[in-house]
Amino acid sequence: MPLNPRIDSWTGRVVWMVGASTGIGRATAARLHAAGARVIVSARKKEALDRFVAEHPGAEAIALDATDEPAMRAAAAQIVERHGRIDLACYCAGMYTPMRAQAFDLASAKAHVAVNYTGALVMLDVLLPQLLRQARAAGGKAGGAAGGHISLVSSVAGFRGLPKSLAYGPTKAALINLAETLYLDLAPEGLGISVINPGFVETPLTAGNDFRMPALITPEEAAEAIVKGWQAGDFEIHFPKRFTLFLKGLRHLGYGAYFAAVRRSTGL
Repeated sequence: MPLNPRIDSWTGRVVWMVGASTGIGRATAARLHAAGARVIVSARKKEALDRFVAEHPGAEAIALDATDEPAMRAAAAQIVERHGRIDLACYCAGMYTPMRAQAFDLASAKAHVAVNYTGALVMLDVLLPQLLRQARAAGGKAGGAAGGHISLVSSVAGFRGLPKSLAYGPTKAALINLAETLYLDLAPEGLGISVINPGFVETPLTAGNDFRMPALITPEEAAEAIVKGWQAGDFEIHFPKRFTLFLKGLRHLGYGAYFAAVRRSTGL
């Protein structure tokens, strides 16, 4: 049974993708544009956003830093002024630098928190009043069909602790917890909530990995899974399942067995 309403058509839906200059965010924005959505892309790299708009006529770009609260607030107001509503907002901004405890870097760890987690809180702060107004104007239909939808891109790295994920993993675990709590609060208000947990995707963030990434997929494959998940009304969208289901199984192991399994599989 879907936890959010199914989306039968994207035609005319106003979608704001935050963190859409490259990778998963860009590919998902492109897929939604092709499906008829009114896509607004945001990221720090204005040139990349401008290229997206040139390649996808009708799309709009608002360059900003997702951690900049005034800029995010102004962007949300601009979208609502132009389109009257926001039907789906996806927080896809992310930072990933491999880190182990032997080379702990406080500045980098704090930067991960700012981009991966605090930026999502900023998006919530600027969006929730608008989305709640939309839901209440539509009669607060439970499940998010009328009010709108918030989606957070987390990662399988948020399931449990992993080597080299000292800065990245905890921020993604926080997003999973945040999405679960948001769902409990907001689904009865008429808002949809989802969390996206990708495995390894071929993006600029993963390009620096010095190890073989199992079940590596393209951003376009990730976008297909995400859009299908939204359409199906899923709360958690995870992929590729041949990899993510294995990691989900590891979540049920006790700590001794889990630590041993990770060391065997990674050699670390």
